[in-house]
Amino acid sequence: MRAYNFLKSLLEPFLTEHGIQWSSAVSLEPPKDKRFGDLATNMAFILSKKAGGKPRDIAQDIQRRLQGRDARLAKVETAGPGFLNFTLTPFFWQEGVLDILAQKEAFGAVDVGKRRKVQVEFVSANPTGPLHIGHGRGAALGDSLARILRFMGHDVTTEYYLNDAGRQMRLLGASVWARYRALCGYGDDFPENGYKGDYIRNLAQDLLDRDGRGLLDMVEQDSLDACREFAVKAILDGIKNDLAAFRVEHQVWFSESALIREGAVEQILTRLETNGLAYTLDGALWFASSRFGDDKDRVLRKSDGSLTYLASDIAYHANKYDRGFDLVVDIWGADHHGYVGRMKAAAQALGHDPEDLQIILVQLVNLLRGGEQIAMSTRAGEFETLADVCAEVGADAARFIFLSRKSDSHLDFDLELVKRQSMDNPVYYVQYAHARIHSLQAKAEAEGIVIAEPGAGVLSGLDTEEDLHLLKALDQFPDILVSAVANLSPHHVGHYLLVLAGMLHRYYTTHPVLAAGSPDMVQARLILCRAVAQVLRNGLGLLGVRAPEKM
Repeated sequence: MRAYNFLKSLLEPFLTEHGIQWSSAVSLEPPKDKRFGDLATNMAFILSKKAGGKPRDIAQDIQRRLQGRDARLAKVETAGPGFLNFTLTPFFWQEGVLDILAQKEAFGAVDVGKRRKVQVEFVSANPTGPLHIGHGRGAALGDSLARILRFMGHDVTTEYYLNDAGRQMRLLGASVWARYRALCGYGDDFPENGYKGDYIRNLAQDLLDRDGRGLLDMVEQDSLDACREFAVKAILDGIKNDLAAFRVEHQVWFSESALIREGAVEQILTRLETNGLAYTLDGALWFASSRFGDDKDRVLRKSDGSLTYLASDIAYHANKYDRGFDLVVDIWGADHHGYVGRMKAAAQALGHDPEDLQIILVQLVNLLRGGEQIAMSTRAGEFETLADVCAEVGADAARFIFLSRKSDSHLDFDLELVKRQSMDNPVYYVQYAHARIHSLQAKAEAEGIVIAEPGAGVLSGLDTEEDLHLLKALDQFPDILVSAVANLSPHHVGHYLLVLAGMLHRYYTTHPVLAAGSPDMVQARLILCRAVAQVLRNGLGLLGVRAPEKM
């Protein structure tokens, strides 16, 4: 980021001379081949279109005018038909260490958000059972994305949409009621497609312990309602506890049943009808979503009068927009991919740019144990809960693995692998890099080495190829965060940390810090390692992962 900003400040005046503004059309990025310098630009081609002339001639003119302009610019070269390649001096990269150590926890932050209001809704699992490993992936993604967006200047609200209305809730109540009756000696007439698993039986036992056999004396519908209400509260309490243990915070818990009870759903249906965007056909109310790019129109109210999930979801998103969010981010399981088109259509029907609704799909997690897949089914009661996985491998390991790949990629999560304290374990690999630096600092102090205050003069010896690779990698951290925001994908950070940790481990092997030869070089490399530790700590913090000092 420093390199980009520095070169932009030198190059932008050449555009301004011809009335051209700096834009995304101007590329300024590292060349694929490192032999061509630190950064390269196509700016001469942009100028050629406006001012005329051959791009190569324009590039050579810029090259001449930049020679000797700034001592931090080591070399400017014209390549091919008109590309400009730039090489910066070691001094420039050494200065970056001072920025990192001065900014500390704030290093990497770039105010790209400008206080833009963003809502991130994630997890939002039906309260029909404990959170499973798939929910965990969405939880890690949503929470880390919110952390990064806040760090980069956005005003973020995190939210959980509680689907506490409809058929699934009735089925949950019926499942607990059946188990309750069985515990009371009245058979086990279990509902078709009901929720199974020990947790349903445990809920029934807890209800029996609390209320005794009193539900048997009630009208059956009242008993079913009591079972449903008890189960929803107990499961929701468990979900909140599991998320807290996973270091996930939702600022708002929004109830679907409250939305319906307050009349918001009926109001939005009336609004769509009034605006000619909903119509009645065969006794049902339809949303004219095909007018907004959906592949067909969708039912909002069935002919029997019951509402579809889409009706509630449109009302919920209308509520989001009414709260003034500039960007709404929904994180869904990949099995909801068919729902994206209709919700984008709903955003347009509500008068909003569909690009202001971003939907991130999270692919399945294949949970393995020693290479063998573990089968999971929530309804059958066969699944590994998020709480169980965290108890076995820890929240750090689970979060880092979830964030190690793009959310739309399938993920293999091997419980045995992530428990190993070895370099094959990605989270151990990164955390150990941080702990290794702290161990190094402690060893230096034990040997009586007083670490100097950071200063450009102290760092002047950091000019080997390995030194410069590490220095340049540190400079990339803000750019990585900008990419994570632009793509709404924290995996950029996880990948970067793996690369940086690998560079540190190799550097430590190639350049034993405390055996660097001269006291000045020992000081320089200790300070460089301190900067690496700061960046590792900042990055891990944005992923919600601890940066231990000892391992």
